[in-house]
Amino acid sequence: MQTKHNKKIVRLYIQDGQTLKSLAAEYGVFQASISNWVRHYRKECQTNNKEKSQLELTEKVRKLRQEKADLEKKNDFLKKAAAFFAKEID
Repeated sequence: MQTKHNKKIVRLYIQDGQTLKSLAAEYGVFQASISNWVRHYRKECQTNNKEKSQLELTEKVRKLRQEKADLEKKNDFLKKAAAFFAKEID
């Protein structure tokens, strides 16, 4: 049975992409426990439409956050390149 605490850890793992190691250290639980909770949650999502929708949204948020971070890195690089070439023109 999943408690609120367990669900929070599972969400941090799935949505935020935190590692099992970091979550285990932060919350004082075994990595294997977290892995089991994640597995149980994913299994529950196969039969519970509400949880399935929540999982899909959570995974989508994680993907969008990763894409945003990648785009920000590329944007920063382009700003630096533009500044470099602007100096060369002057």
